[in-house]
Amino acid sequence: MKKIQAIEPDMLSKIHGASLKILEETGVLFHHYEVLEIFKNYGAKVQDKLVKLSPELVEKCLEKVPERFTWKARNDNYTRTMGDGYLLQPAAGTVKVHDLDGKIREGTLKDYANFQKIYQAGDIYDLVGMIPVEPKDVDPELKHLYMMYETLKHTDKPVNGFMTTGSQARAQLDMMEMAVGGQKVFEKNHYMAVSIGVTTPLTYSWDPLETMLAYVKRNQVPTILCAPLAGVTSPYSMLGTAVLQNAEILAGIVLVQLLRPGHPVVYSPSAAAANMRTCGFSTGSPESMLINIANIQMGLDYYHIPVRAMSGFTDAKIPDFQAGAETMQNLMLGMLSGAHLLNESVGILDNILTVSYEKTLLDGEIISRIKRISQGISGADRDLCVESIQHVGHGGSYLTEPMTVKNCRNRWAPITSFWGTQEEWEKKGSQDASHRANQMARQILLDAPDSLIDKALDKALLLYMEYESQLISKKIKS
Repeated sequence: MKKIQAIEPDMLSKIHGASLKILEETGVLFHHYEVLEIFKNYGAKVQDKLVKLSPELVEKCLEKVPERFTWKARNDNYTRTMGDGYLLQPAAGTVKVHDLDGKIREGTLKDYANFQKIYQAGDIYDLVGMIPVEPKDVDPELKHLYMMYETLKHTDKPVNGFMTTGSQARAQLDMMEMAVGGQKVFEKNHYMAVSIGVTTPLTYSWDPLETMLAYVKRNQVPTILCAPLAGVTSPYSMLGTAVLQNAEILAGIVLVQLLRPGHPVVYSPSAAAANMRTCGFSTGSPESMLINIANIQMGLDYYHIPVRAMSGFTDAKIPDFQAGAETMQNLMLGMLSGAHLLNESVGILDNILTVSYEKTLLDGEIISRIKRISQGISGADRDLCVESIQHVGHGGSYLTEPMTVKNCRNRWAPITSFWGTQEEWEKKGSQDASHRANQMARQILLDAPDSLIDKALDKALLLYMEYESQLISKKIKS
């Protein structure tokens, strides 16, 4: 199907030109001495922490970014190509959970592990990892170790890391390296990607840069994430915000290419239009996705590089009508825009503050619906059926026609919705979709294996975690 567009094609070059002007004349702050030295060595203008990039350097670096890359999984059946079609990324950054008993509470490590099990079990979910919920029952200094352990223990799909400090990023990479068989295997492939967050406007802080350096040096993939709030941290104008976040993303792409020419990087616009009544963050707004679609067009059609979109958002607090409407809006716009990677795609509530077990399953159905829509009319459905129409004639039935018999099981079917009669629905307990999703989630967790790693790897990971914990403890005491 034709991709959704927010701006006309000739506007792309104007956004690019405006971004180059900002990068050359205004520049970007980088709070990291090693990064500043890298820019200096390649001829960028560096004054204190301010880096100004020439159009020539930006263009040269953009030419080196590959259009796609292989995202390797420990189980080759789940290995995916980034930049060809779209992949579904889990929830990230929430601090609360809407649990299976209907309570909204702080997340735990058990919740974290449970969401990894659900992502592993569902065909709709391509990727695992990230932070679907913050485990508040774990020492903040050690949580990166526990989360990575639970991801490796319960999944073997491609892994999303999580942005932390440089030492914590190193530990995540070390643990994945152990799980795939050592340094040579790990650094030969792209097993992990991580979001590198820009502090809008025009600033890269220490921790994201430390994480980026750790990943790129070991051949793993950064996704350059901007999340400007139009009217607050970026211009009120939607295209003004698109220009700002484009410039910020380009600055990160240049750094990646200076570190490792030809290395994969993902262009990741994540703007939101502020609720101007409160100046607050609001993800249910149609304007938010329109801004990002303009940037998605930049990544896809102007730069020809892999693109990620924030997608499954809602301001709703529970999985109600508002949650369904806003999530469908954002997922459909993200998926039909052509973005390769759909982030925050499932389970999100309350502007990324809460993740829901039930909504994780409900959103899976939304994604399944949009995937079917995006396929358009194809295959047997393109047959004009003139002979069949003439054969059935007037007042007949097509139920026994060969095409119907051959293809009758190929139509899309719902996952959590109910398509039966009212009598059948009442016989099954008059349940709504959220209740069915609740039961499905419980069954998935009941059926999930205790572990997907062998005893030797499990022991090695636990020993590594103990060693890292002791190092962290000594550092804190000193």
